[in-house]
Amino acid sequence: MHGFIVVDKPAGMTSHDVVARVRRILKMKKVGHTGTLDPFATGVLPVALGEGTKAIPFLDEGVKEYRAVMRLGIATDTDDVDGTVVKERLLDGVDEAAIRETLSAFTGTISQIPPMYSALKRNGVPLYKLARKGEEVEREPREVTLYSLNVDWIDLPLVAFTVRCSRGTYVRALARDIGERLGCGAHLTILRRTASGPFTLEQAMTLEQLSAEAAAGVETIGFIPLAAALGHLAAVSLTVEGERRVRCGMAPVDGDLEEQLPYLVSGERLLLTRDREVVAVAEAPPEGSGEKLRLLRGFN
Repeated sequence: MHGFIVVDKPAGMTSHDVVARVRRILKMKKVGHTGTLDPFATGVLPVALGEGTKAIPFLDEGVKEYRAVMRLGIATDTDDVDGTVVKERLLDGVDEAAIRETLSAFTGTISQIPPMYSALKRNGVPLYKLARKGEEVEREPREVTLYSLNVDWIDLPLVAFTVRCSRGTYVRALARDIGERLGCGAHLTILRRTASGPFTLEQAMTLEQLSAEAAAGVETIGFIPLAAALGHLAAVSLTVEGERRVRCGMAPVDGDLEEQLPYLVSGERLLLTRDREVVAVAEAPPEGSGEKLRLLRGFN
């Protein structure tokens, strides 16, 4: 089984915990996840199986979607419900109109300082390990994009919202910054990822469902093959000889392709396939180099 499944991650488990559980359920050694979810968060966690682990760098997960609930008036050191309360403030002047106006100001490209409790590293040490020691270091702000940010409901002090955002966005930091803009502080109480690139909640299964399928001896119903996961890339079919050459680590030459190579700009990637199975990912070489394609990764 080489490809992906989407696990509906439960609260209280790390992404690493989920991978370990999938490895045991499916009795596979090569299993990995495409992006960490906080332990308190739930929802879409794409998990790579077998040769799918090699495809992770080539996925298109640039846009992610989350549903979240934040609690106004209380700030925590982790910016979520698992943290320690560091400040409590009244909600004076905070009403529905102010909340909606504030959230609308956060759409588009914004500057965001990552939380101390994050997997980002300083001198090789994850920030969350420094935070647990009571240390705080300066973090460089970075630009992220919020494509949409909509209020779902308001029941003060709780506010539910849905956000579509770029990779690298910390929704915990977003809640923190919204709370600061409102003058009352805030932290997340619920975070649920509903989409990560092409992977959606509709495709997701619980670990219990996966375990039941494995026990019944059926192939995972929600299995996503490599070709589908990498469907955003253009694809060309190899000849029999072309497949042999590519599987030996050689770039295809004239006559190795069953169809005309599409126009590619320098660095653009494409799939090399045979009988609709992915053989390799290649990229267009720099203009003027005289090369045709460069192999980036082959699949067994």
